[in-house]
Amino acid sequence: MTESVRRDASPEQRVAEWDGDHARTVDGEQLGVDPVELGDEDLVREMQSLHRTRLDTLRHATDSALANHLRRTAELETEYLARHPGREVDPSRLRDA
Repeated sequence: MTESVRRDASPEQRVAEWDGDHARTVDGEQLGVDPVELGDEDLVREMQSLHRTRLDTLRHATDSALANHLRRTAELETEYLARHPGREVDPSRLRDA
């Protein structure tokens, strides 16, 4: 996502850019709270909110809103997996190979 956007553009037009660590707007503003700073309950709550709004965002949001949604989901889920590398897998979710 590398396109030129005016600094006086609306938030929707200020497409997020990935800096390798966190997404930032074209003027360098970080989007959202760093997932590392969230407690476990807040992290899970944020992921639940994103998953609840996923289909609506995919079907009806602007390209920049969808890009932000994808980026934020990846950030939060990556942090969750880093905190819970040995998470319990529900045996009913397994399939025979």
